[in-house]
Amino acid sequence: MTEKEKMLAGMLYRVGPNADPQAKEELERARELCALFNRLLPSQKEERAALLRQLLGRTGEHFHIEQNFWCDFGSNIEIGENFFSNHDLVILDCARVTFGRNCFIGPQCGFYTAAHPIDAEQRNAGYQYALPITVGDDVWFGGHVSVMPGVRIGSGTVIGAGSVVTKDIPDNSIAAGVPAVVKKKIEQ
Repeated sequence: MTEKEKMLAGMLYRVGPNADPQAKEELERARELCALFNRLLPSQKEERAALLRQLLGRTGEHFHIEQNFWCDFGSNIEIGENFFSNHDLVILDCARVTFGRNCFIGPQCGFYTAAHPIDAEQRNAGYQYALPITVGDDVWFGGHVSVMPGVRIGSGTVIGAGSVVTKDIPDNSIAAGVPAVVKKKIEQ
């Protein structure tokens, strides 16, 4: 099993000098595409969308990501129809990151699938692991939200600005805080 296969399976895998050569190439490709995207003018809408379609695993027909945008691989990111992200989105997609339809993301948000072992010896030896993040339909994230590995956020949910989401959030909830907790259910 390659280090990349271990990464996608949620197992411990090595990064740095012992990383999978194919994964290193894919990381470099994604960094190049992100850098190109971030240098385009806001008026270059078609070029921006084309670069993102080349980078991301799946997009809807209509989506918008403001600059700057950074990711690890891009190919592990799926965004649904009518996706919008404000400035400075970071998605560390060592595992799959999936967004449903009508997701709106405030400025300076981060979605982090990668994590490091608690054990210092494993961490110092260059091991890490990654767990997928799943976001349902009709979700709004306020600014400065961080979503941690393995989290599932239900449809119809609002995550308050500045929150750190460490656990699953059910459908139709307003969640906020560090760590984020459900503050209220949204009545339909």
